[in-house]
Amino acid sequence: MAKKKLGLEDLGGFVFSTNDDFDENDYVENEQEENLEPKDQRLEAHFSNKGRGGKTVTIVKGFVGPDEDLVALGKLLKKKCGVGGSTKDGEIIIQGDDREKVMQILKKEGYNVKRVGG
Repeated sequence: MAKKKLGLEDLGGFVFSTNDDFDENDYVENEQEENLEPKDQRLEAHFSNKGRGGKTVTIVKGFVGPDEDLVALGKLLKKKCGVGGSTKDGEIIIQGDDREKVMQILKKEGYNVKRVGG
């Protein structure tokens, strides 16, 4: 037996308006992420080798802010460590187990960072 539809949420959240002065921008959530100062950030430096063919990486998680700032911070870390890496899904991935070096760089930049795992 099919589930009974109870409200607008069950219909996918569509709302139809007959108001000619309706402006959907008044109701759209602000999708821009807030930009926290480095001292207010709580970053975590992880070590991982899962899903990478046994190769080790350092992953920095917990960054809050625009993607452009995340990419810039990732570039800085890669340059200072002299290694490759990438930024995706809100994480900075640095090739190799350079957690201590990454933590020192982040602390110099004013971020709060803690070592997680192993």
